[in-house]
Amino acid sequence: MHSQISYPTPTTAVLTITDAGVLNVLGTPVIQGLIQTLAELAENPQLHCLVLRGSGARAFIAGADIKELASLTAASGRRFISALRDLCNAVRHFPVPVIVRLEGHTLGGGLELAMAGDLRIAADTAVVGMPEVKVGIPSVIHAAMMPAQIGTTRAAWLLLTGENIAATQAQQWGLINECVPADQLDARILEVAAGLAQIGPVVLRQQKRLLRRWERMALDAAIDDSIAEFGAAFDTGEPQHHMQAFLQRKQAAARNR
Repeated sequence: MHSQISYPTPTTAVLTITDAGVLNVLGTPVIQGLIQTLAELAENPQLHCLVLRGSGARAFIAGADIKELASLTAASGRRFISALRDLCNAVRHFPVPVIVRLEGHTLGGGLELAMAGDLRIAADTAVVGMPEVKVGIPSVIHAAMMPAQIGTTRAAWLLLTGENIAATQAQQWGLINECVPADQLDARILEVAAGLAQIGPVVLRQQKRLLRRWERMALDAAIDDSIAEFGAAFDTGEPQHHMQAFLQRKQAAARNR
């Protein structure tokens, strides 16, 4: 299956890429195995959060399998990149937030997969890059998200030069949400996951769906579309529960002053 699943809490799943070499490279068997595992995890109604990570500390994913790429033709190349697109989309449309854990190198298709996640938390020693042009191929599929995420000037630098940048610089550019010391990386990710676990499961999934829809809509249409979603939230009972708990805490604090 090229993956291992663990549950640090009932609401958080950790999906670890396995059997993909020391740098967790993406070959066809790894890609297909991850797609299947993600489809199975998506059916778990208890999840509030998925953490996606590589094995070991050398890389999240150091790119696609060069040995496989070197033997591709135009037709098999389209099949390969279509499968990688499907993997990235499985993460983008996963029903709950996906935290991507970055340590060591995250390159090429690995960075595209990371961008498909919702939150990217990295060790401050990590490195990211899009080196495809250096081996004769363009960066494609979810690299198309990069101009919107970090701006056209910064995207042009990464995509045209193929140069790597430090995770700390990637955070400054808006490509990574947060950098922490490597020995604090897992604790910080679980802390964020614990915060997500405190949010109602229906609204968490609703907000992620809205984020994906807004990517495809003009601003005015997205604003109008969100009105119905706001009303629908009150059918779930979650607003009433959380708002009443907030008011009760506020009243208790006032009494204790």
